[in-house]
This record gives sequence, structure tokens and C-alpha cells, in this order.
Amino acid sequence: MTQHDLGALGWSTELAEQLQPGLAPGRVIAAHRAAFDVHTVDGAVRTRLPGRLVHDSTDVAVGDWVGLGDGLIRVVLPRHSAIVRSAAGRTSQAQTLAANVDVAFVVTSLGPEFEPRRIERYLVTIWESGAMPEIVLTKADRLDDPWPFVAEIEAIAMGVPVHVVSAVTGQGCDALRARIEPGKTAVLLGSSGVGKSTLVNRFAGRELMAVKETRADDDEGRHTTTHRELLELPGGGMVIDTPGIRELQLWDGGGLDEAFSDIDELAGECRFNDCTHASEPGCAVTAALASGELPRERFDSWRKLQRELRAIEIRHDARLRRDEKRKWQLRAREGRARARHR
Repeated sequence: MTQHDLGALGWSTELAEQLQPGLAPGRVIAAHRAAFDVHTVDGAVRTRLPGRLVHDSTDVAVGDWVGLGDGLIRVVLPRHSAIVRSAAGRTSQAQTLAANVDVAFVVTSLGPEFEPRRIERYLVTIWESGAMPEIVLTKADRLDDPWPFVAEIEAIAMGVPVHVVSAVTGQGCDALRARIEPGKTAVLLGSSGVGKSTLVNRFAGRELMAVKETRADDDEGRHTTTHRELLELPGGGMVIDTPGIRELQLWDGGGLDEAFSDIDELAGECRFNDCTHASEPGCAVTAALASGELPRERFDSWRKLQRELRAIEIRHDARLRRDEKRKWQLRAREGRARARHR
């Protein structure tokens, strides 16, 4: 049987040291409803979690390194990064979109879908994840001059690389492909129809991911990708294609300061450490708003995300309290049952 090199997928001695003896290593390359495709030294296998890990709500995501035993996933190895959002709906459950990612491309098209406020939300999530964000503006062939859009993005994504590409003309595609180095993993994140799968196909040199024609009414592509999948690219490197994200709900606010580093720096100049940036004297933030140095739209977006993260924290704490209460109720019932049988 042909042996496959896991090193090309990012396997390392550090990961090997964390794998329990007797388990075979593999990387999750696709996730389905109750099953996972895992790439091993013997090739890709379809597997699942044993009942115990399902009961424990073990989180497995595309990009994870796992240990296999008796055909099942027995352990998920520690991640060096994880892109996590709140699951859709009013819930306090997390959903991991991709694991062990080195670079995360936020993809948006130069057209009706262009929305800087959405980009800010993505940046908060990616900075928290441990991956490095980069922004990709697709469908540059639509415009004679895309650079005002670039300037608008650069103003809210200080220091984050911005790529302008066109899958039609090839503009910027080679430079973007070069960002995915051998042994490294990238993920494409964005709404439906912005051209994520088209970029994957161009990187691969053939149609790996199905795409559809753009709609006539708004020139946006139609949603095709239905699941997350990790793909090896010719020349090395891996990319995770993802379905379009209709709504990216935050899970953790650890990336807020990085995504809004300009406001964070201004806040550090305020007279009072606990400044609310409302009416306090010596507030550098309100001064920047008054002078126009800080756009009101950006400040309002920062405030909105702060409120959202606070609401998530409250829901999360409430769920923890409910889980703890259920645990002690279960223990009490078990204790009463044992007492009756003595």
C-alpha cells in the first residue's frame, strides 16, 4: 500500500510527541453531518467519533490533527489556532470553522457585497484565533479603479495585507497563491458568491470545487460550497474552502483590541484609565471624533461589537450556571438512589 507523507500536511515532531502510543495520526480534511474524512499515511479514510466523545461534545473541525484507533477518532490533538464563532441562532455554543490555520483570507468582492463593517467583524474573530488575517478583494475586473476601496479597507485594517485580485484576468492571483507556503494552511472566509471556490480552482489549476454562474440582478455568484474541506495544492500548501457565511457571530473578544488598534491606542491617551469615552474631560477618543481623525462609523462599530460580546458573555455564564446546576441535581438523584438500595 502506498504510504502518504503527512509532513506535507503539516505533521511535526511536536505533534508526534503529543500523540498517545498506539494511535495513528491523521488530519481532518472534511466534516460531514456525523462523519469525518481524515487523511492518514494510508490515504483518506471515513471515520467518526465514538459514543463517549459524542456525549462529551468533543469538538472536531476541518484542519484538526487527530489520533485514530480501531477506525475511530480517539483524541483531538491541541490546536495552534482555531477560528471560532457563536453557532447560528440565540445560543451560547461555539462552532469551530477551521483549525490549525496559519493565514486566514477574508474574501469580499468589489461590488454590492463590499461592507467594511463586516470586515471589522471578521478581523476580531481572526485576531482571536491565532491565525494571521489578510484581506482579499475579488472581481477587480469590474472596476476601472478599485483603489478607493483599498484605501477604505486599509483605514480599518491597519497593517493587514490587502490583495486585489481577479480570477477572470488573473490580476493578483499569483501573488496571493504565493502567500500559501508549503506545509502551511490557509482558509478562505466570506459570504456566498464572492469567489472563494473560484480562487481555489485557480490555485489548483483545475476545477476542484463546483462553482455557478453569477446572478444577473447583482452580478454575485450563487452559493455552491456546502461543507468545509481542506485541499492540497500543487507545489505545496493547503487551503480550506468554506461555505458562505451569512452571519458571523462573535464568540470571544480577545481580538477586539487588535482589530481596533487605533481606538485602543487613543484610549491609552485618555486622562482617566476607566474612561467611558462619553463625557469625561481629557478623553482622547472623543477628541479624535470631534476632529474627524476617528470616523464616527468606526467608533459606532466598535461600540456595537463591545455590546455584542458582553451579551455573549452573559449568555455563556448563564449556560455554565445551568450546566453546573444540572450536574449537582444529577449527583443528588444518584445519591438518593444509592441510599434507597442500601
